[in-house]
Amino acid sequence: MIVDLPSSTTSAVNKKIVELRERGGVLALGRVLTLVIVTDDGSAIEGAIEAANSASREHPCRVIVVARGQRKAAPRLDAQIRVGGDAGASEVIVLRGYGQLAAEDAGAGMVMPLLLPDAPVVAWWPNEAPAVPSDDPVGKLAQRRITDALSARNPLKAFDQRRANYVAGDTDLTWTRLTPWRALLATALDHPPHEPVTSATVAGEAVSPSTDLMAGWLAVRLGTKVKRSPAASGPGLVSVRMERASGPVELVRPDGKVGSLRQPGQPDRLVALARREVRDCLAEELRRLDPDEIYGAALAGVGQIAKGRTPIKVPALSGAGS
Repeated sequence: MIVDLPSSTTSAVNKKIVELRERGGVLALGRVLTLVIVTDDGSAIEGAIEAANSASREHPCRVIVVARGQRKAAPRLDAQIRVGGDAGASEVIVLRGYGQLAAEDAGAGMVMPLLLPDAPVVAWWPNEAPAVPSDDPVGKLAQRRITDALSARNPLKAFDQRRANYVAGDTDLTWTRLTPWRALLATALDHPPHEPVTSATVAGEAVSPSTDLMAGWLAVRLGTKVKRSPAASGPGLVSVRMERASGPVELVRPDGKVGSLRQPGQPDRLVALARREVRDCLAEELRRLDPDEIYGAALAGVGQIAKGRTPIKVPALSGAGS
């Protein structure tokens, strides 16, 4: 069910939600958090709502979308309430602000009356994010602040802002996309022989914040020299190679979909490593509301990595057992 409330107010939105609940019981009260999505009005809104609806099946929540419209228009608030099949396991409130209500400092004022009482608040900027999310009016309301440097117009600039302005509670989906990589590499090092890693090389696209984060994470966790190099081919993060006395441990993904884990004395193992969907990354981030200290350490570790200029050629995948 979708209910449109043109030229409305937050008070009218609240009353309508209560009316819908009393009339049909369509809104469950078991919400665990409020997810606030901040974006410009446009086609990207539906993609963000779809991702939030998918994540809400694991984390029932109230989703408030602050969609900033034309700044030069007359002040107006157009609201929309989505419940039932149009809202997954959540209730979605879309607030389209125009004129003065489209300003960045107006979002928090529209959101506050609609927050769930005594429930954590998570802010998510699916595209462009403020340079300092923790100083943003909406960011100040949130315990967790989720950004995505890869979706910004300039990913590297956005990533540099994340590094320079990190505050406990911040996270970025470029980090969440690395979870399968980190799990595979950590598992490989847990198996014998338990030798120290003497050096590591991480290769990926020049414009790949995830590649920088992977190198920073390894530098901090392994306490060894890590080099970040461009890859001759392949999208995003392409390969990680860790040197040990008995031979290297290598995880490569030349096509952006399937990876190969190579270790001395063991057959090559093919693993699914397709780039994770935004909905899966968002669902993972909503599982925790405490600061991600490992992410903060990885950001700090980026300053410790060495930059290589020669592109690394990654060999094609071979079949498992070869």
